[in-house]
Amino acid sequence: MSPLDAFWHIANLFAPAWGLAALLAAAIKGLWRRQAKSVSWRKLWAWGAAGGSVAAIVALTVLGRDGKMAGYALLVLGVALPQWYLLSFKR
Repeated sequence: MSPLDAFWHIANLFAPAWGLAALLAAAIKGLWRRQAKSVSWRKLWAWGAAGGSVAAIVALTVLGRDGKMAGYALLVLGVALPQWYLLSFKR
């Protein structure tokens, strides 16, 4: 595998987590404006992306391969929980 292929493998592993984190951060800033006023979009995205990345690695380790529905469920939890924490407890 060439270095470029390895880069695309890793990028495609984390792309769903980062994309979902961006969509959820945008939805939070759009729908819950008053509650999310003190938290920046970038912070919401970064924490969601970090949680989703950890969830993707855990799912790959535990399940043995990428792309299983249980892994995607873990990914959704990994993205949503840090953002929920930021909005609920960090005021």
